[in-house]
Amino acid sequence: REITEPGLKIKIPFIQQVHYFDKRLLQWDGRPTRIPTLDKKYIWVDTCARWRINNSLKFLQSVAGSESIAQAKLDNIIEGAVRNYISDNKLIEIVRNSNRPIYTTQVTAGGKEIRVKREVEPIEKGREKITRTILKNAAEKALPLGIQVVDVRIKRINYVESVRQRVFERMIAERKQMAAQYRSQGEGEKSKILGDKEIQLKTILSQAYRESQEIKGKADAEATKIYAEAFGKDPEFYSFVKTLEIYKSTLDRNTWLILTTDSDYLKYLKSLTPRK
Repeated sequence: REITEPGLKIKIPFIQQVHYFDKRLLQWDGRPTRIPTLDKKYIWVDTCARWRINNSLKFLQSVAGSESIAQAKLDNIIEGAVRNYISDNKLIEIVRNSNRPIYTTQVTAGGKEIRVKREVEPIEKGREKITRTILKNAAEKALPLGIQVVDVRIKRINYVESVRQRVFERMIAERKQMAAQYRSQGEGEKSKILGDKEIQLKTILSQAYRESQEIKGKADAEATKIYAEAFGKDPEFYSFVKTLEIYKSTLDRNTWLILTTDSDYLKYLKSLTPRK
């Protein structure tokens, strides 16, 4: 008979035997299992569960009161339920819980980051609902053993190696594309900066040339004014200075001049007295 209330009890020696069972929640930890989904994608599924003994008499009769035997039976019950319901659903149903929008970040041609809504297939059940179905199925099968399955959870889902490699390659390709966009943006900014620099340089040079010409014009005007004033005061001296400038610009060791003796060009040279 089953006794669940605390207190003193009577036992007949050598005739009656007492078996003690744990009333606490017990842990079941499954092994990662390779399962194909409905859309033919192989994944590794790792599950765990919590259970308790809810009928000690049935538990004693079905598994001889052994928790290790109970764990082995739960392996078949829970793993079987997981395999059945995972293979009856698409991968997206197993990895998603809701149809909330999924956004990704993309870089535009102008270098601006924007959020773009991804178009994904909508789900009908979702991971949580599938997990509850697995729990219900496992709980019904475990009940005759005197076991109450309280909770079943999917701890981890992972692709098999071949699929995982393709996922990594796709992720790498996406990152390379994003890096290329950033490099293109950088080259565009570089060209823009160099173009602005060239425009600024030409503007500065043009302004400097204009200012230099203005200064030169003012200087020439001032010089002309001074020469005019000097010419007005002493025309002979002005003629002498201008002639010297002409001599300086035309006479050198490699220049030959053929002139008549009465040329104005020789006016001051003829008046020079040779050094003794």
